[in-house]
Amino acid sequence: MKLRWSRQAQRDLLEIGRYIAKDGRAAARRWVERLRQRARQAAAYPHAGRIVPEHSRPELREVLLRSYRIVYFVGDDAIEVLTVFEGHRLFPKRVVPDARDDEG
Repeated sequence: MKLRWSRQAQRDLLEIGRYIAKDGRAAARRWVERLRQRARQAAAYPHAGRIVPEHSRPELREVLLRSYRIVYFVGDDAIEVLTVFEGHRLFPKRVVPDARDDEG
C-alpha cells in the first residue's frame, strides 16, 4: 500500500524533531527516521496495527514506537498517517476528520 502523511502528521514530526534537537540534532534526525520507518512498516501490513481504542473503528489503526503512537487511516490503496504523538497524552480530537467520524 502507499503511504501518505497528513499535514498534521508532518507538523507532528517537525515538532518532535525540534524538541529532540534541543539535546542533539543527529539524535533528532535518527528518531524521526525511525518513526517514518515504523509508518512504512504499517503501510506494508496495514491491518497489523491495533484498532485505536478511543474510536473502535477498524479503518483507524495505530502502531507504537516506544512511547509514540502513529495513528493512521486505512484506505483502499493507501494508508494516511493522521498524527504522531506521545502515548501519555490524550488522543487529539482534531485528528479524525468529520467525514470519517460519520463512517461505521
